[in-house]
Amino acid sequence: QPTHPYDAARLPGGGLSVRRAGPGEQLTTLDGEVRTLGDGDDCVIGDAEGTAVGIGGIMGGGSSEIHDGTTSVVLEAAWFEPMVIARTSKRLGLRSEASARFEKGVDSGSVERAAARYCELAIALCGASVADRTVWRDEQHAPTPATLTLRTARVNRLLGTRLSHEAIDRHLTSIGFAVERTDPALATVTAPSWRPDVTIEEALIEEVARHHGYGNVEHAVPTTPRVGRLTPRQREQRFVRDILCGLGIHEAMGSPLLGPGDHDRAGLPEKHRVVADRPLVVEESVLRGSLLPGLLRSIALNVGQRASEVRLFEIGRVWDRPEGDSDVVLGEPDRRAIGPAAGLPVETERLAVALWPAAATDATSVWEVISDALRLASPGVRRIDDAHEPGLHPTRLASARVGNMSIGVLGEVDPAVLDAWGIEGRVAWLDLALDGLHGADRRSETTVEVSRFPSSDIDLAFVVDDHVAAADVGATLRAAAGPLVTGLALFDVYRGPGVAQGHRSLAYRLRFCALDRTLKDAEVGEWRTAAIRAVESAHGATLRG
Repeated sequence: QPTHPYDAARLPGGGLSVRRAGPGEQLTTLDGEVRTLGDGDDCVIGDAEGTAVGIGGIMGGGSSEIHDGTTSVVLEAAWFEPMVIARTSKRLGLRSEASARFEKGVDSGSVERAAARYCELAIALCGASVADRTVWRDEQHAPTPATLTLRTARVNRLLGTRLSHEAIDRHLTSIGFAVERTDPALATVTAPSWRPDVTIEEALIEEVARHHGYGNVEHAVPTTPRVGRLTPRQREQRFVRDILCGLGIHEAMGSPLLGPGDHDRAGLPEKHRVVADRPLVVEESVLRGSLLPGLLRSIALNVGQRASEVRLFEIGRVWDRPEGDSDVVLGEPDRRAIGPAAGLPVETERLAVALWPAAATDATSVWEVISDALRLASPGVRRIDDAHEPGLHPTRLASARVGNMSIGVLGEVDPAVLDAWGIEGRVAWLDLALDGLHGADRRSETTVEVSRFPSSDIDLAFVVDDHVAAADVGATLRAAAGPLVTGLALFDVYRGPGVAQGHRSLAYRLRFCALDRTLKDAEVGEWRTAAIRAVESAHGATLRG
């Protein structure tokens, strides 16, 4: 508790007063410096007539300094508002032992005890006598001890303990806190005057922890809420990326802007595209309506660098307009409301895979891997009869489906398009709508028991008309071969000598396996016969030797 003695003979009126400093008021402090006060809440200690004799809580004035001839002393012991002392000390550039203590906050209840101890020492050591003891208390500004509510459940939740309310009360009362309870779950705690730092419930909990002992708290890893996370759609997109990378397909990062003529070279309609009115470069002035032009450009670039194969995929947004709508020019000042009804383009997000050199069956294989990894319910491929997809081969084209819903298209790029980009060979193509992929039905996540018995494989090759879809033949095989079919794969497509014109050979491998036994040749033979008859009946097929 800082105290300050004044020479009573140098104090007019023989007493002290406390007030705010006047504007521009000056005082010569004990260090001989002239200080200018009056800016803000500067506190002045004055004599009985009001003349400044010290800066409250920081340093006394030289006019009332103790000296060798001092015989009568007036003692000041006080409590000051910490922030008032801190602001004055900083503004004046004057820091003392007293200001350092008052800034941190001293015990407001120790002022009278400190003054009494000073008098006791003066009497014992100097033979002094006490003429008067005057205590002035400003009730309006005097600090009052903080009274807080402490919840037993809150204490144990933060500390990870199981303390009873009696143990909590014992820890707090042992260090001077007053605790009152009308409910075991709730306590009213009054902090002692020497703890001005305790102003919130967590400060009380910290005191309980210190006196209970941190070493007595059981070790546990606290759980925290996850702040920020990917949406289910974003997580699924990352999963699809991992699947394609696992297939050895590299991700391409194409520009959403193309140049004039790029759509036309890819076999896509050039009209009704979104163009910029003031593009930085002409080569990037049209928003893409498909991922095909960008991936073909990447393939052509790699082929030009003598790459032996190119396997690329891209996930990106495309912009398209209903046929017959007028062009949209970015930057128009009279733009109308956004949306298809206003004549503006529809923005969608798609996944595209381009493989070179590869055939349509390779695109089908990629679709099967994706659909199996995402657990899509009843995925399949259906031939698109008498349909035309811009940029794709008209007879090597199919719809990727989940149940009765079309998710996208797969097949091969039109040879005329490949010639326009300077690409020799065949390019397999898969284009999926991510909205449809994300919203498609899924199979159950329940695991399937794995058989401990060996499987049996049979290979069947059928000659069918070119108009018969391979996926339809596969579906017929799966339905007719019985419940123990665990695998069905198309492993060869053949056209040439031995197969009539307008027909092709489709070779499938069927795998049978039981959970409870090793299958006998007779059983597998019966399913083989049933499968052959079903395909021959449903599709007019002929078993190829």
